[in-house]
Amino acid sequence: MSDLINVAKLFLKLGFTAFGGPAAHISIMHDEVVIRRKWLTDEEFLDLLGATNLIPGPNSTEMAIHIGYLRAGWLGLIAAGLCFILPATLIVLGLSWLYVQYGTTPQAEWLLYGIKPVVIAIIAQALWMLGSKAFKSKLLMFVGIVVFVLYFLGLNEIALLFAGGLILMFISNFRRLRDVNPILLLPLGGAALTQTIPFSLSTLFLTFLKIGSVLYGSGYVLLAFLRNDFVLRLGWLTDQQLIDAIAIGQVTPGPVFTAATFIGYILGGTSGALLATLGIFLPSFIFVAISNPLIPKIRSSTWLSSLLDGVNASSLGLMAAVTVQLSFSSLTDIPTMLIAVVSLILLLCYKVNTTWLIAGGALVGLIISMLR
Repeated sequence: MSDLINVAKLFLKLGFTAFGGPAAHISIMHDEVVIRRKWLTDEEFLDLLGATNLIPGPNSTEMAIHIGYLRAGWLGLIAAGLCFILPATLIVLGLSWLYVQYGTTPQAEWLLYGIKPVVIAIIAQALWMLGSKAFKSKLLMFVGIVVFVLYFLGLNEIALLFAGGLILMFISNFRRLRDVNPILLLPLGGAALTQTIPFSLSTLFLTFLKIGSVLYGSGYVLLAFLRNDFVLRLGWLTDQQLIDAIAIGQVTPGPVFTAATFIGYILGGTSGALLATLGIFLPSFIFVAISNPLIPKIRSSTWLSSLLDGVNASSLGLMAAVTVQLSFSSLTDIPTMLIAVVSLILLLCYKVNTTWLIAGGALVGLIISMLR
């Protein structure tokens, strides 16, 4: 029982204080569970990190769930995940209420006017950092570029994600293909359908459940999935609301996936927020429970390793495509372009914490509003 309480206390603290995105979260967890508490060795921690990259979902949340499971069993699995997710969910619920109440007032609009360019810079920095690790060969870079182009031609982002991974896996393991049936590739074809669907809580939940079940890569790849489903397919959100959701997810501690809480609230109130949050995070608990005992086999598989490389390259292609699209609604004049450029320089050259940058963007937005 003491192990369970310690797990809950640690991840509740991190849920309120872990700013900066998945990479920062994982670094903080390493410091807490390897260096300070010595719950895991470096090798065990790296094994868990590798496993989170092989399953869909938010990496830092899944790391928390893995650690909780190893330290305190099944109750630890649940406690670690809930304690890491709930603080951010509650904070986002409060900010969502403020957004609905005051989001259309001039003051709030200028706050977001300054924040949106910072979010674009944060995503660009993530692309730069992840690209150096993901594009380890010319073939991987080619996969990313092809996915980038095909996204603009209207192909379904899930099909692109898995097709990129499978194609690279087959090319990398060409000599082993004699027993593989090519028909397995056929279900991945097809483009996303454009249709208008009336809002319903069940559709909201199932859409986020689908996203949580198939989303690989950085939390920022979430942009591509959210835009395809909620802006293009369902027509429930605008591009401006989508970038606002990502900004809210970034400015709060904990996982960026709490952008789902924000979207759920503005579409369906508190019930929508809770269902959206449950839908997007539930698969992570299931995937960790299934994959944790299989980590040694997953780590040593050459097929899964090349599949992961292809999925990561495809993820970056999707991230880049959506960033270009969202830039048109965020970088609307010279001041917003300057905010984005300065933010990117501060991120790349001086490693400034993203929370401070977003706060600075909001302040600049307010200053500009007073000068106009």
